[in-house]
Amino acid sequence: MTKRVLVIGGAGAFGSLLVRGLAATTDYEIVIGGRDAARAERLARELRATWPGRPITATAIDRNTVTPAALRGLRVFAIVDAAGPFQGADLSLAEAAVEARIHYVDLADARDFVAAFPRLDSKAKDHGVIALTGASSTPALSHAVLDHLTRGWRALDSVDIAISPGNRAPRGLSVVAAILSYAGRPVRVFVDGKWQTRPGWGMLTRRTFGGLRGRWLSLCETPDLDLVPARFRVRRAAILRAGLELPVLHLGLSAASMLVRARLIKSLRPLAGLFRRVASFFSDFGTNRGGMLVEASGKANDGRPVTAHWTLVAEAGDGPVIPTLPALAVLRRLGEGSLVPGASACAGALTLEEIEAEFRPYRIRTRIDVSHPDDGLFERALGAGFRDMPEAVRAAHTVGSRLVLRGAANVTGAESTAGRLAAALFRLPQHGERVAVTVTMEARDGKEVWTRDFGGRRFRSVLAARPGGGLSERFGPLIFDLDVPISPAGLEMLVAGWRLGPVPLPRRLAPVADARERIDAEGRFDFDVAIALPLVGRLVRYRGWLVPAQDAETKAVDVCTQ
Repeated sequence: MTKRVLVIGGAGAFGSLLVRGLAATTDYEIVIGGRDAARAERLARELRATWPGRPITATAIDRNTVTPAALRGLRVFAIVDAAGPFQGADLSLAEAAVEARIHYVDLADARDFVAAFPRLDSKAKDHGVIALTGASSTPALSHAVLDHLTRGWRALDSVDIAISPGNRAPRGLSVVAAILSYAGRPVRVFVDGKWQTRPGWGMLTRRTFGGLRGRWLSLCETPDLDLVPARFRVRRAAILRAGLELPVLHLGLSAASMLVRARLIKSLRPLAGLFRRVASFFSDFGTNRGGMLVEASGKANDGRPVTAHWTLVAEAGDGPVIPTLPALAVLRRLGEGSLVPGASACAGALTLEEIEAEFRPYRIRTRIDVSHPDDGLFERALGAGFRDMPEAVRAAHTVGSRLVLRGAANVTGAESTAGRLAAALFRLPQHGERVAVTVTMEARDGKEVWTRDFGGRRFRSVLAARPGGGLSERFGPLIFDLDVPISPAGLEMLVAGWRLGPVPLPRRLAPVADARERIDAEGRFDFDVAIALPLVGRLVRYRGWLVPAQDAETKAVDVCTQ
């Protein structure tokens, strides 16, 4: 007897794609469920015309009020909840399905919903049913990718996940409401080796991946923020960001989220309809190309540093189908009877091969790149002499994919009004003693991005190798060429020239910078940096020590080198 599958929200943005996939690639009987019975019936008629003879029907159903008895009356083998939004929703539908002894699957991307789901596990096992939440891009696909990329690794240091749909992709109201529910609100995220709070739709960055042009990305509150650190024992960071293709929409939402961050309003979610209309105004702009990135860094089985990238690009508007394909793969497994009863997040339940098999009818391409960044930027730029320096200095420049150092510094500020203005322009550290310091170094495309944090005052630069030797360091549009003499004691960095973009600037007007790196009496990395301007004088001098972040957490005494 052919098995029946009920898709709740089956006429919606994602549900209709899942229903079409079921009709095209399985022999299940399909029941399209939703609160709007007429809308569900219109889709059912369309699909019966496309696939004559297929048993495709519609029914009115409300996921919030349905009872186990009503579900039993539908005589279905499995239920898929594709309605959303899941943020703030309860488990009533999943509970009703389990009570009715019907397999349950959903596309949930809500952190609180997925976190509460395991409380159904005992009853699901008792009743012999499978209940899986998050059978979507995250966590099902993201975890399948991470399982594949990190198989056999000794340790996983960091995970970065990014999702960016094309601007012409349809936007359901539930998707918009989901994003607005956390934009600007505090989000708990594992960064720098510990749990911290960051604003939703914050942690703004711009990435290029899979051949897509650079896109803005921001922090999303998703189940993976909990599941990835727990399941993979990540040591440094696990971040998931999403982005809107058009900068005007992405950055506009960032600006709007400031109202929540400033506590002027509680949430942007009540404005979901307005935001959707604004986004629709721009629907003819941008592209219909979407992408996803999963990046993992850690130690391979042989102990070498390793970084692996999985990239996905969906062409010609096929991106919106991706969140439904893990659910389709789960339904196949349910039909085979190869899943074990219980209730859990769909993390590790599917292999990457199983999900990618669902990609075949679509214009979706994926790629995996693995690199072993044994030689960091400084080792490549400085050559054999790099290994002659003290171990603590070498370690501070062996970045791999990402390195976080923490310590303390004494800071002497500018000695003139003009110097203070120039220091403020570049956000250089302010005067203070035993100032807490964090330096985060990230390897990107052969360069290193350094973010220095002196007691909450941050400034960033990008370092790269110079042709013929030495380094360059970019602060915004200004680029400084650096000579880097090295010795068994450590290294120095001296300004050899400067440019505004490609245009050389007069050498006599260049800042005078003297940076020295040594080891202190306790064997720690010691830095001493002095920066001055001709005719202006000193802008800043800071001297202190740094150790790897995990070592800094164990320090009982925080004494700055004098």
